[in-house]
Amino acid sequence: MGSCLHKDIVPAEPELAPVGRQEYRDAMARLGAAVNVVTTDGPGGRHGFTASAVCSVTDDPPTLLVCLNRGSSASATIHANGVLCVNTLAAGQQELSDRFGGKVPPAERFHAGEWRPGITGAPVLVGALASFDCRITRFVEVGTHDVLFCEVVGLDEAGTREGLMYFLRGYHALGKPPE
Repeated sequence: MGSCLHKDIVPAEPELAPVGRQEYRDAMARLGAAVNVVTTDGPGGRHGFTASAVCSVTDDPPTLLVCLNRGSSASATIHANGVLCVNTLAAGQQELSDRFGGKVPPAERFHAGEWRPGITGAPVLVGALASFDCRITRFVEVGTHDVLFCEVVGLDEAGTREGLMYFLRGYHALGKPPE
C-alpha cells in the first residue's frame, strides 16, 4: 500500500493597503450615532466631554463602553476618578453637545444645563434622554484612544422624547417610529 502524504495548503494573504485616516473619518461620518455628554467628578476634579463612541457591551452585568481620546483634556480626570456618567442627549440639546465638545473651557461647561450628582458622584444631566451612571471596571489602549468598560450602577430616563443623533457631520432629531 502506498502512503498518502498530506500537506496543509495555506493561502497566501493578499496585500492589504492601509486605509487612510481621512478616508476612514469620511466613512465614519456615515455611521449615525447618539450624542452623549460624558461627565465625571471626584478626587481628580469635575470634567465632561461630548462622545458618540458609546455602546452597550452586555446586560449582565449592565456594561457599556466609552471611547476616550488619551490626548483629550478629560482623560487624566476620568482615569483619576474611576467613574463617569453617560448622558444621552435629547433633540434640542445641541448647545450642550457643542459646549462639551472642547471649545468651552472645562470649568465653564457645567454652567449650562441642570446637573445633580449621581450614585457615583458623576454629574447627571436633568432632562437627558437617558443617563447611565457608571464605575469604570477596565480599559484597553487602542491607538490614540482608551476603550473604557463601564458597569452601570444607576439609571435615569426622561421619557420618550426625540433623541439627538450625529450623522454626516450634523445634528438630527430622531423621533419615535410610527405605530
